[in-house]
Amino acid sequence: MDAAEDPAEALEREVLDVLKIAGEPAYPALINATGVLLHTNLGRAPLRRDLPLSLKSYLALEYNVTAGSRGQRLAPIAERIAAVCGAASAVMVNNNAAALFLMLLAHARDREVIVSRGQLIEIGGSFRLPDVMSAAGARLVEVGCTNRTHLKDYAAAVNEHTAAILVAHQSNFRIIGFTSEPTTAELAELAHAHGLPLFVDQGSGALHDLRRWGLPHEETVDDLLAAGADAVCFSGDKLLGGPQAGLIVGTSEQVAPLARHPLYRALRPDKTALVLMDEVLAAHASGRLDEIPLYAMLGASLDSLKKRARSIGRRLRSAGVPAQGRATRAALGGGTTPEETVASYGLSLAGGQSLADRLRATSPAVIGRIEDDEVVLDLRSVFPDQDRILADAALEAYSSVVQTSQDSGT
Repeated sequence: MDAAEDPAEALEREVLDVLKIAGEPAYPALINATGVLLHTNLGRAPLRRDLPLSLKSYLALEYNVTAGSRGQRLAPIAERIAAVCGAASAVMVNNNAAALFLMLLAHARDREVIVSRGQLIEIGGSFRLPDVMSAAGARLVEVGCTNRTHLKDYAAAVNEHTAAILVAHQSNFRIIGFTSEPTTAELAELAHAHGLPLFVDQGSGALHDLRRWGLPHEETVDDLLAAGADAVCFSGDKLLGGPQAGLIVGTSEQVAPLARHPLYRALRPDKTALVLMDEVLAAHASGRLDEIPLYAMLGASLDSLKKRARSIGRRLRSAGVPAQGRATRAALGGGTTPEETVASYGLSLAGGQSLADRLRATSPAVIGRIEDDEVVLDLRSVFPDQDRILADAALEAYSSVVQTSQDSGT
């Protein structure tokens, strides 16, 4: 407190500051200018900006309107998930970790599950495949080596205690060089020859060939099912482009019982996730991917990004901000296609960490990245209708940095 400041005024200011913070949202909206489309720290897949009508009123969540009686919460969405994925049965839970846990608990408790050593993944420091398996009561049987696992390794591990073979998507890392692993079809044939199911944790929820957007191909959910996988689980808020959820699709024998498991009620999604997922599934089913924000951003042409950057840049330079257009590389993020990027475009502003800090203090906050001591604002992850807000924030932040520098005499 300033020595000359009146104690009563100081107290009033402190109370107002506390009230201001208390009145702010716990999870404020912000502008993602990092170029990472599925930024885990920023909520992964962005959702539609307008709420569906059914989330603004009462809705038929567990009510059969036709029969006028109680309905099943999961039934409508399960049918649509199965149809989009070309599966016989589907279940939706609150995230993919829960999906894998439920699948193992229901089908492999107190039994063995065979996994390649090269797939014993850890994601985000909290999801570790061996720990999840142990919590579900399944006994992990590791086979092969980190870089090479052969079909014969799986075959040698099968015994009377085996419940399933599990394939885990490597998600946020890649093993390259001297590597080898069986195909999904080979593992399915081996599992079925021994009367066992093949489970696949696909992770990212790819429903389309990523080569369409200049990214490397990875097996889609449909590919895995066609190759013989009995159950595939994946995330709803990654490449599916929807709300946080875990989806399990596959045969009726392996998937249908999961919705009747005693634990399912603890893992089931709420009405918000169900309604939002229904909209996303409809867009996938009809091929209207541009209605899904993730794919609208991913599909934006480089020319359109350059045009937006020129417009923002002119506005900033006219206000005295030295902004320059800059070619960038954007990433899908969210543990998908690691090390792979797509061409993008944005702006660079001098100011380094000081400017980045000021941008985070604007309302809404702007999150960029620092390269060569410049703040880079990648427009592929910015909604077009946020361009004016982004420009205003950049002007405010830059002016604040300049003023602070002048006040300090530097």
